[in-house]
Amino acid sequence: MTLALLAWLGGVLTILSPCILPVLPFVFARAGKPFLTNGLPMLAGMALAFAAVASLAAVGGGWAVAANGWGRGLALTLLAVFGLMLLFPALSERLTRPLVALGNRAAGRGEGVFGSAVLGVATGLLWAPCAGPILGLILTGAALNGASVATTGLLFAYALGAATALAVALLAGGRVFALMKRSLGLGEGLRRGLGALVLAGVAAIALGLDTGLLTRLSTASTNRLEAALLTRFGPEGSTVMQAAPAMTGPAMTAPAMTGGPAMTGGPAMTGGPAMTGGPAMMAGPAMVAKGQPEALPVEGQMPDLTGAVQWLNSPPLTAAQLRGKVVLIDFWTYSCINCLRALPHVQAWDAAYRDKGLVVIGVHAPEFAFEKNPANVEKAVRDLGITYPVALDNDYALWRAFSNRYWPAHYFIDAKGQIRHHHFGEGGYAESEQVIRTLLAEAGASPDTTAQVQAAGVSAPADMRAVFSPETYLGHERASGNLNAEGLIADQPHRYTAPDLRLNEWALAGDWTVGVEAAQLTAPSGSVTMRFHARDLHLVLAPGAAPVPFTVTIDGQPPGADAGLDVDAAGRGIVTEDRLYQLYRAKGPVTDHLFEIRFDAPGVQAFAFTFG
Repeated sequence: MTLALLAWLGGVLTILSPCILPVLPFVFARAGKPFLTNGLPMLAGMALAFAAVASLAAVGGGWAVAANGWGRGLALTLLAVFGLMLLFPALSERLTRPLVALGNRAAGRGEGVFGSAVLGVATGLLWAPCAGPILGLILTGAALNGASVATTGLLFAYALGAATALAVALLAGGRVFALMKRSLGLGEGLRRGLGALVLAGVAAIALGLDTGLLTRLSTASTNRLEAALLTRFGPEGSTVMQAAPAMTGPAMTAPAMTGGPAMTGGPAMTGGPAMTGGPAMMAGPAMVAKGQPEALPVEGQMPDLTGAVQWLNSPPLTAAQLRGKVVLIDFWTYSCINCLRALPHVQAWDAAYRDKGLVVIGVHAPEFAFEKNPANVEKAVRDLGITYPVALDNDYALWRAFSNRYWPAHYFIDAKGQIRHHHFGEGGYAESEQVIRTLLAEAGASPDTTAQVQAAGVSAPADMRAVFSPETYLGHERASGNLNAEGLIADQPHRYTAPDLRLNEWALAGDWTVGVEAAQLTAPSGSVTMRFHARDLHLVLAPGAAPVPFTVTIDGQPPGADAGLDVDAAGRGIVTEDRLYQLYRAKGPVTDHLFEIRFDAPGVQAFAFTFG
């Protein structure tokens, strides 16, 4: 019930977001008519259509995306007819074809409930809200757990919240409309003006402005308030949402957002089948301000560890085998920068306390498809020097068993098999180590050393005070901040031209095919540019069939002393494997820069920018 109320409140808040602007003309076109027979059916149809399509898009795969594309096309056509008939009343008498007759009925020259409902359904098919933390949480649950009455109910509650806010606006607008019509005699002029606005809304949606420019303008509109609501009233663990304006994740694709950006991410946030957190993410109800734990509560029983597709560094382990041991479960994935920065601390805890009874288990839950390849994970484990057991959770069986939603996520389990503490995201390392020591002491051990952490290279701590750029995905399912004039053409080869960029905008140049997860170069030469503000810039890349050489420039010049670990001073490097590449690390003051990476051969895939 609480989550349903939060979903409703999240919908109400959409009235404050620029992403609502394209649908306002469709709603206010009913402003001069009785609310019960026109406005209410229209808003109900919008809410029902949004909830239905959202449920399908979150769980239905490519066929649902294709079906939604056809539905959007029909809805745009219907609403364009509606706008033309408002703008040119005489047109309805000349057009007699069935589609236009339906459009005339939907236009509601009378006060028809049916016409208003049809118009609302069309609006629901087109509505692409700027998804913040609340909608992201709902869509994440839908993608992970599949379609259900509960998921559809939450999506309907979200849409109902938006409809509630629009109803209030519509009732107020209706009074203004009636006053202007009565006092100034502007009835026909207002009708024509609404027709023009409807056509403008159709054009804005057809051009992708609802999921492009308006999304970029919306990053600070309601997300902080939504995050605060989730922190105060949301499900356990959602406190992390206060750390950034919004979060991203592969499953968080809003229904009508196909082909446009989904959700935007905060500076240190990375996404997963749910959400991940940056250094500011504190969790753990038992931690107090001075970093000393109170009596650690029992948060639940450790689930059995069945469902992993493979184990590295160990035979499969079970909860029963681990009784008597203190266990740390670390959910991670090898191209996640937040996980890589937390990793030295996890390794140091393993080294310091393994002989005292601590068992560290890394649960590798992949974000991108290439991270499901066991050979890739095995190489990453060797390269990173991980010696503790690692479970490959390709099917997210352990992820679901722990009801996890974050990368990295740490669960601390006592010798009785009880979960006693958790921490999401980077940071809080001293408190986490104190929890380990407390649980070991409860089990009868006497830790006489502390962990010695060595974090260097890509795992070095981020300078979050200087990070003003969010994690940015290049695949069309979660892309945000793209400034190519035509937007991203989903799953089709296209030649792109890079425009001038502002902070946190990026663009492709050359021949690319933009897939769900990544953009793939299809010609011998192409580039990706981004204007960013951070000390470190990373890009997740995969080479394709053969290694791909590349050259990096910063503001048009070789990076020199500011070259990252994977390039030389001249900016030259080569993509040899599927992983995260560090391409820039500022050695001096951090300012805005224009980054460009140019590839010399086709086949390379670019997945996501991360910063530190």
